[in-house]
Amino acid sequence: MVRPGWKKPLHVRPVPEPVSRPVFFDHPRLRRANLIAQFTVAAALEALGKNVSLVQGGRIRLGIIVGVMAGGVNYSRRFYEEVLQNPRTASPIIFPETVFNAPASHLAAFLGSEMISYTLVGDDGTFLQGVAIAAQWLTDGKVDACLVIGAEETDWIVADAMKLFRRKTIHGAGAGAILLKKDSGSGAIAELTVITDSFPFTQSQSRFETARRMRAHLPSCAPNELLCCGEQDAAENAAWKDWAGARLAPKAILGEAFVAFAAWQCVAACESIRQSEFTAANISVVGVNQQAVGARFLACADAS
Repeated sequence: MVRPGWKKPLHVRPVPEPVSRPVFFDHPRLRRANLIAQFTVAAALEALGKNVSLVQGGRIRLGIIVGVMAGGVNYSRRFYEEVLQNPRTASPIIFPETVFNAPASHLAAFLGSEMISYTLVGDDGTFLQGVAIAAQWLTDGKVDACLVIGAEETDWIVADAMKLFRRKTIHGAGAGAILLKKDSGSGAIAELTVITDSFPFTQSQSRFETARRMRAHLPSCAPNELLCCGEQDAAENAAWKDWAGARLAPKAILGEAFVAFAAWQCVAACESIRQSEFTAANISVVGVNQQAVGARFLACADAS
């Protein structure tokens, strides 16, 4: 990725171009949508599967929670560049794509959903906060199902900023989503059993302490269980040094995609359970600048 004024490019892990043009690109709300909105809709449709028509037909009350950190930074940079160059010709068309809520709004419009929809802005742990909110909505009967999505897009501003703090980290992009329902039937593959408290980084509570406290809320290692983690953070590695079982840390391959990466951790854990590779999985998220939070999934007894 080119950074203005630099000869040496920045390394990023972009989302591969689709083999064929997705049908949802033709929706009026998505024709000029930013990349993060496209990633959000694609991940949501994959998570919904056959439930898409039920949501669009009003037979499922679907809640939507989208977590982002950088958000629509690509269009934001472009808009402000145009404003600085010539305020009179800055395109108002792209301005709506600069707001954090754009992906959730586009998704709700595409699905025709009029139910509750949130956008959460924060670091990696925001995705699990979204999962906790979704679980509460289901418990309270506000929705029949809830999509929780983490999404990010690449831009040289973010990639450059990352180099100032973590020189070896490569910026990534994309989205991941999970669909939560209250009942374990209808092809459910995993059960959410634990969401830990969110432990914020403060002057009196270091990353090492928050990671340790989060880890204390999750079970110890047991046979045939998986740990999904970042494994590029000294505090997280120290917190899980007692874990003797299998680990999965895809960040080295997929790149640092903030909230999207936490979503991928949950998706990978649930997929491993679906394929009967593991009977349970712990999720460990030590965010880039805000919090440590964890979760646990178990295999459903009636999974199909």
